[in-house]
Amino acid sequence: MIFQQQLYVFRLIAVAGAIVISTGFGTINSGGQNSEHGRITRHALACDSSSPPAACFQSDTLDSLAGSRGDFGAVGAPDRGRGMLTSYAHCSAGDYFDIPGYPRSSSEAENSLTECRNYMLENIRHAVIDAAELLDDDGDIRSSQIPTYISCVYAGQEHGRAKCNVLAHLGRILHAGQDFYSHSNWVDRPDPARPVGIDNPPGLGNSGRAPWLDLRAANPAFPTGLVSGCFDMASFAGEEAGCLYGDEAAGTHRLRHLDLNKDTGTIDPRIGEGTTARGAITDNFERAVLAAIDDSADKWATFQEMLVAAYGAEQAALMVCAITHDDPMDDCV
Repeated sequence: MIFQQQLYVFRLIAVAGAIVISTGFGTINSGGQNSEHGRITRHALACDSSSPPAACFQSDTLDSLAGSRGDFGAVGAPDRGRGMLTSYAHCSAGDYFDIPGYPRSSSEAENSLTECRNYMLENIRHAVIDAAELLDDDGDIRSSQIPTYISCVYAGQEHGRAKCNVLAHLGRILHAGQDFYSHSNWVDRPDPARPVGIDNPPGLGNSGRAPWLDLRAANPAFPTGLVSGCFDMASFAGEEAGCLYGDEAAGTHRLRHLDLNKDTGTIDPRIGEGTTARGAITDNFERAVLAAIDDSADKWATFQEMLVAAYGAEQAALMVCAITHDDPMDDCV
């Protein structure tokens, strides 16, 4: 929630002996990607960021969440395994275009994007539940639930100790939220040199995070005109074949990820130009990155608020310390 524009975002990349399909902001440092997910996460949550949150992540824990060289981290995990094939993990498949014969309705597009929001909400609720295992019956941090030399494994449903499980859910939330800004038209604008059409879809041109993605809100109004690109990986057909409809011989296609994504570009040492067709238009990539950073910080703030609501301020503060600190047994007592 990458990549080159030729064969759609879903291309196979061999990384460290694993086959990976890229499906959002970049996760690795090759194939056109520059660890965009990890960089966005670090800008939002690192203690040495320009605007660190009140509860920021120390270096080793941040590496586990955001990934480091050769390691996807929790935020990159949805780009491996089954997560690659699920549109809701990347806020994809919300395509609709108002032309006769389009094979999906606007309500179907809304349902696909709502599924992505619900996925984030489900994961943040699970993270709150898993956080309870960080403390024992006396309200002290359980050393057995804090990873030491055994690193977290972000695969499947079980990731190790309680801290790993919390970080895994946070990674999924951040990944999906970041991909929302890359894959949807919330922040961007179409190419002014071409007529607006299915190859140059309208953009909403917003700045900052989307109120609709605020997980504190119950049943928020769906933004008018919000869409994301076609997603079809059922047979690894990808965009070139899987997003055709009607007279397929004529190449009639749905609104594509290819024409909407802002997945890759320079983020550090400053946010530069995007390297996809849509991202390279004016400041589309920068707007997507800034909104993703803002949203990532807000998702972390939302989670902390939910911990306070579930466990009270004192226990929540200890849980947050255990989650963010590299050595909580020494630092959080």
